[in-house]
Amino acid sequence: YGARVRGEVPGWSELGVQYADYTLWQNELLGDQDDPDSLFVTQIDYWTRVLAGLPDQLSLPVDRPRPAVMSYRGDYVTVDIGAELHRRLADVARSSGASLFMVLQAGLAALLSRLGAGSDVPLGSPIAGRTDQGLDDLVGFFVNTLVLRTDTSGGPTLGELVSRVREVSLAAYAHQDVPFEYLVEHLNPVRTLAHHPLFQVMLALQNAPEAVFRLPGLQIDVAPGRTHTAKFDLFFSLAERRGGRGEPQG
Repeated sequence: YGARVRGEVPGWSELGVQYADYTLWQNELLGDQDDPDSLFVTQIDYWTRVLAGLPDQLSLPVDRPRPAVMSYRGDYVTVDIGAELHRRLADVARSSGASLFMVLQAGLAALLSRLGAGSDVPLGSPIAGRTDQGLDDLVGFFVNTLVLRTDTSGGPTLGELVSRVREVSLAAYAHQDVPFEYLVEHLNPVRTLAHHPLFQVMLALQNAPEAVFRLPGLQIDVAPGRTHTAKFDLFFSLAERRGGRGEPQG
């Protein structure tokens, strides 16, 4: 049986895990919505508490009014973070007992606050949802979305802000199982076709191992699809480059 972070997954054997097994396990893990002692109710109570009073939308400096209905038109802007800054960010993460993602989250929240978004900054972030080793080789989409609320009030130092972010993020990771769609339904924020609910800016650090796919006579590479669409106001999607010894390369 595969070993889970929060316990053993019943029925997962060395014969292999199927996608249907995961859905059954998730339902069993979360438990009955009417059971006050279930993990589902515990996690819903957590999100209800930490997202209480969340701003309806993040105010950003823009040169035109927000339309009544999102057009979903968008595009990519490529940004390169050099090796030296990458190394310094990694050093801050190491000295703070935080992850590189947490340092990037703190930096983005500080930037948005400096641009006029206020001191209550909700950021969306995808989480892989693969909390069990038995899922490592299973094809399937397990990603969930978390809302990471960053408090930038009081003029904190970088270290203080990273510490705040670390505390919020670790708590969110421990309550990651409730599907985002249900969370929106339960919290019932002001619903509008003008912007995404609960957050409008997303941050992701793509640090999953890159799969290699080979076919005879073909050179295969991965490239973003240029759909000219956007689901959020801003989506910061970053990927690390590291050398053969793991050194930061941007």
